[in-house]
Amino acid sequence: MRVLAALSGGVDSAVAAARAVDAGHEVVGVHMALSRSRAQHRTGSRGCCSIEDASDARRAADLLGIPYYVWDLSEEFEDTVVADFLSEYEAGRTPNPCVRCNEHIKFAALADRGMALGFDAVATGHYARIVTGTSGDLELHRAVDEAKDQSYVLGVMGPERLARSLFPLGDVASKDEVRAEAERRGLGVSAKPDSYDICFVADGDTKGFLRDRLGSRPGEVVDADGQVVGEHDGAYAYTVGQRRGLGLNRPAPDGRPRYVLEVDPAANKVVVGASELLSVHDIVADDVVWFASGSPVGQAFGAQVQLRAHGQLVAASVVRTDDDVRVTLAEPMRGIAPGQSLVVYGGTRVLGQATISAAGRAAREQFSEQAPVAAR
Repeated sequence: MRVLAALSGGVDSAVAAARAVDAGHEVVGVHMALSRSRAQHRTGSRGCCSIEDASDARRAADLLGIPYYVWDLSEEFEDTVVADFLSEYEAGRTPNPCVRCNEHIKFAALADRGMALGFDAVATGHYARIVTGTSGDLELHRAVDEAKDQSYVLGVMGPERLARSLFPLGDVASKDEVRAEAERRGLGVSAKPDSYDICFVADGDTKGFLRDRLGSRPGEVVDADGQVVGEHDGAYAYTVGQRRGLGLNRPAPDGRPRYVLEVDPAANKVVVGASELLSVHDIVADDVVWFASGSPVGQAFGAQVQLRAHGQLVAASVVRTDDDVRVTLAEPMRGIAPGQSLVVYGGTRVLGQATISAAGRAAREQFSEQAPVAAR
């Protein structure tokens, strides 16, 4: 096959490209330039797609003996991933930009452009597995190394793009194994630290980034009874479950810490309260991407769900409708915010993905307007 290898400049993508070469594919390396600032530099292990990363990607391609190109996708990245990030926070939601990057850039702009140029598949350094099921359909599964598994952020890609993808690292036992392989191959990135946090907020100051882009919008912080307990400079800078940096003028009557319960952008208010008020059983998620064609519609079935990129799988009753996914958790969870991704698993297999639109009381109100879900 003709394979387009996405080279980020890190150790995972370099080893994935090397394995694609070993498999006999005709491989071409591509580095995605996502920053509009050509002077952007990596800060420690924060950020990615910087000048240093592009240079590391080129050296890896040279060592592997494959052609190498840099594709400027900064406009697409700004107009999709960054714009979505800002609009979601402005709407009082908590987005995951890595999910959107996979959706709009790595498995849309990159993959679709590659297919148009005659490539058969895109290879990336993601930790996930593609398995052929008993029916012959391709299935997305969790990686062997559960600590590094990235199937959660890949659920948005959908079955069509899954068929044009390769994840050569899905079967490795650990990241240490990947680093050791990179060292054996002479790849200079073997000891390079992993990137983390939000790549376009390289200094890690998400609140400052939002303030610079969205401006100051002073408002009130209120408790669950509507009493004003503080002020904020922009409701968009708060997320459900947040405890630190609330800037409250007075403590709770019982002296216990308070957490963000709700962000109300229409009223420009942040609602805070006790931690137990964060616990939810019920979730509604829309913008559904579904992989398992044989799963029931309109009927409750048992599954597991993951609600955060590094979160644990939680048992749940799931109902998939024509418009959304409704989930009843077996045990309550805290800090579930609209905008987060919800991924449904059957064992290690990704059944589907959706974006949380309501949780707790707001979700139960939607349940009552539709067919009843299975009782807890």
